[in-house]
Amino acid sequence: MIRELNVLENPTPAERRPDWLRVKLPSGETFKEVSDTIRKYKLNTVCSEARCPNMGECWGAGTATFMILGDVCTRSCSFCAVKTGRPPMDLDWDEPARVADAASKMKLKHVVLTSVNRDERKDGGAPIFAETHSKLRERIPGVTIESLIPDFRGDWEALQIVLDTPPDVLSHNLETVPRLYRDIRPQARYERSLELLKRTKQQGVRSKTGIMVGLGETREEVIELMQDCVDHQVDVLTIGQYMQPTKMHHPVMRWVHPDEFAEYKEIGETLGLEHVESGPLVRSSYHAERHL
Repeated sequence: MIRELNVLENPTPAERRPDWLRVKLPSGETFKEVSDTIRKYKLNTVCSEARCPNMGECWGAGTATFMILGDVCTRSCSFCAVKTGRPPMDLDWDEPARVADAASKMKLKHVVLTSVNRDERKDGGAPIFAETHSKLRERIPGVTIESLIPDFRGDWEALQIVLDTPPDVLSHNLETVPRLYRDIRPQARYERSLELLKRTKQQGVRSKTGIMVGLGETREEVIELMQDCVDHQVDVLTIGQYMQPTKMHHPVMRWVHPDEFAEYKEIGETLGLEHVESGPLVRSSYHAERHL
């Protein structure tokens, strides 16, 4: 039996970060090599742009998540540390080859891609995803790919561009429960994101999504979201603790205990999700090779 989770009914901003969220500072020769490679090929990573707490661990192990389509996002989500504004350039058609060269140099067998939103374009930058998939497979025989894509504002033709040259896993994050979208993810639509995930699975591509907790959601809302994922044929769900990147961003309303993350995993897999990766430091690309 799953015990009742201790969720505050009227949460106030949390204060001191608990011990289970403390991580080591990045260091080591492999970390430096990854950093140098990213710089050499003039690439961006979500690891550094989004201030991921696992950067030291992942880069120290020789892995990184490449962020394509530039480093300026057209949206203004209140949880995200990526720069917001109008992207200063058109699509960079040399970027896919640089990603493939960097991944080859890093000897990656599994590559994770993500991007900013490019809402100023009708196609949302989808052709760069497709081209990067192609270049990676040309450059690294047998490579597997996960792509974490935007919602393309519900333009299913743009989604089809990605699916026509499909990754092994296509990911799109719900981020939070629908009640909080107005504050957390104002330019997105919960139902639209679910539809994208369902369309992905209907074309035979493994589907994945992720959420953060500690934003003010309730236990019941998280369970309802997991049921929505099951109903829309999602294969993999990641759940991690939200951590406020700056004082200008949405505050942390609660530090969720590791035991609660373990229980969310149990609940989600009982509901019918194939795999739930749930823990305080889990991010959508964390241990992504496990989600194939």
